Amino acid sequence: MAAAVDVRTTSSVPHTGADRPSSTSRFLAFRSSRHQQPPRDPGSPNSTSTSSSISSVTSAPTSSPTATAATQLPSPSSSPPSTSTAKSGHWSESRLSMPFRKMARHFGDTLSPQQPYLSYHDILLTYEDIKALKNDWLTDNNIAFWEEWLEREILPKYPQARICLLRPSMTFLLMKEPDMRQIRSALPDFSKTTHIFLPINDARNVAQAEGGSHWSLLLVSAIDGVAFHYDSLGGANYSEGRLATQKMSEILGRPLRYLNLEDSPQQENGSDCGVFVCILMRHLLIKRLLSANAREKVSMSMANKLIDSHGGRKEMLKIIESLRKEGERRRS
Repeated sequence: MAAAVDVRTTSSVPHTGADRPSSTSRFLAFRSSRHQQPPRDPGSPNSTSTSSSISSVTSAPTSSPTATAATQLPSPSSSPPSTSTAKSGHWSESRLSMPFRKMARHFGDTLSPQQPYLSYHDILLTYEDIKALKNDWLTDNNIAFWEEWLEREILPKYPQARICLLRPSMTFLLMKEPDMRQIRSALPDFSKTTHIFLPINDARNVAQAEGGSHWSLLLVSAIDGVAFHYDSLGGANYSEGRLATQKMSEILGRPLRYLNLEDSPQQENGSDCGVFVCILMRHLLIKRLLSANAREKVSMSMANKLIDSHGGRKEMLKIIESLRKEGERRRS
């Protein structure tokens, strides 16, 4: 059985998509996906896997896709929150737009769905966003809020980290705008950035505000020249992740190897994809990139990690309610 692919250190020659580095990970291994394999990029190496038993927290295999840690980091003032866990599975999400906005008027509320619910720095959450977070497909605002919260509450504890959480709107611009000059003028300066998180949506129509039906997560390790794609519906967003990788390669001015991680945790319904993105983002940020020393290799596989999407929704709502009450106290 072939070893799972690995990633070189910063000093290595950038991957071209045809080379296969040696395996050096001490953590998780690939396991075969229960979903149909997505079409392979002719220039990328074949993904291989090893079988392993499923458990919620253990990680014993010896080979895994890896990335270099963010930086040499001081210990934070308090322990970072742990990610939620539960059962993995699969579901077929419709390729149609999610119906929440069209049906919101039938909920019987006297408040307008667009009425502001929480203003948090650069994010304005509406009542519609809160309803979506309770049991529906997450909106751009939901995911943007989560990224804003991670930037404000977690990243300041690691001042030497150079990690960017790109907002859904910026990712959409990156993928749909043909003029690279326009894209570069809108995006942050990535010259000193080590890792970039991108929420990926399958919306194709730039004129349709409610387009798209599925979220996935792309994590670009700029210092390794690799983009890791986490999709809770197998290969549903394979093409979108690959396109975002190609665009980021142009922006960064260096080759990026695209790895669609087929062992990513899988959702069990048609509306949890955005929650999976948020939970995976926090886990990869805190438990992988920020918990290791500079140039240390860390596993980027999420094999055997179980996601509690219901618990994730409850936690996000709890954070929002806490911030809202804090704002009300300050105004009183």
